[in-house]
Amino acid sequence: MSAEVCRETAEHPRLLKLSSALFYAGSSFLITVVNKTVLTSFRFPSYLFLGIGQMITTIVVLYLAKKSNTVKFPDFDRSVVLKIFPLPLLYVGNHVTGLASTKKLSLPMFTVLRKFTILMTMILEAYLLRKTFSRRLICSVVTIVFGAMVAASSDLAFDMEAYTFILLNDAFTAATGVYTKKKLGDQSLGKYGVLFYNSLIIVLPTLLASAFTGDLTKALLFEDWSNVAFMLCFLLSCFMGFVLMCSIVLCSFYNSALTTTVVGAIKNVAVAYIGIFVGGDYMFSWINFLGLSICMSGGIVYSYLTFNSSQPPGNNAEGTQEQKILISEDLSRKD
Repeated sequence: MSAEVCRETAEHPRLLKLSSALFYAGSSFLITVVNKTVLTSFRFPSYLFLGIGQMITTIVVLYLAKKSNTVKFPDFDRSVVLKIFPLPLLYVGNHVTGLASTKKLSLPMFTVLRKFTILMTMILEAYLLRKTFSRRLICSVVTIVFGAMVAASSDLAFDMEAYTFILLNDAFTAATGVYTKKKLGDQSLGKYGVLFYNSLIIVLPTLLASAFTGDLTKALLFEDWSNVAFMLCFLLSCFMGFVLMCSIVLCSFYNSALTTTVVGAIKNVAVAYIGIFVGGDYMFSWINFLGLSICMSGGIVYSYLTFNSSQPPGNNAEGTQEQKILISEDLSRKD
């Protein structure tokens, strides 16, 4: 399975790899803006209900696309659950721990600790997908994490519960990305089958959790459901949730889980740069700016190494002069 994934990544044209990464970065930025409008400007009380709306939109759009023969994926049977497991559980864990850590951590510490997702993704790709990484690629990833630590060094308040949630969130995010890449190698499900059945399996448990916690009641009693502007923003958020999930799957399919994670990190730094000049909620400090710049430089180097090389990150090539660091134990005897 992992060898097939690597070969498929190598065969994808550079334009597809770059465009899918840009598509993901743009989608991630736009949904951040739309969600902020819904949850902050209109003060919608339920993150979970908004997520349910995005899942339902994904199910409906892909079902209609399948019926019209626009996309193809297999019909549901018992084997689908086994084929897609454990993606649904990882997705729910990622969502719950993400909300909990967002509420408990300051923005600077949330930013720095989220960067550990990149390291976790690299390690999981090595063990699950049997990939190797060049020294330069590893150095670029370490630079991103180091830059985030510098940026947040002025806010080092320690909260055990908050740190536990954010590190669990990092682990769930990394595992979700790597297992998504692994499942995309299963030709029986395909890109859209992974997306459709993941949403289909988790939407009911998420809805039940929302009802059990009282989150659903808060959402239904919200006063602005008759507000046309709010409804447009809510529906746009639901649709953008579908677009974002598609972009994540496409970026992981044409690139790697690690590249998808790094693209997300670069997008966050770019948003922070924009916040310096627009928005007024960024508290400027030279240490924070220096850390952001280090983080961005690492992201640029990673992007250059990834998209300017004929060898995808994680592939071994016979005869190359560049020393490879073997993270996976079993790979040392390969070739």
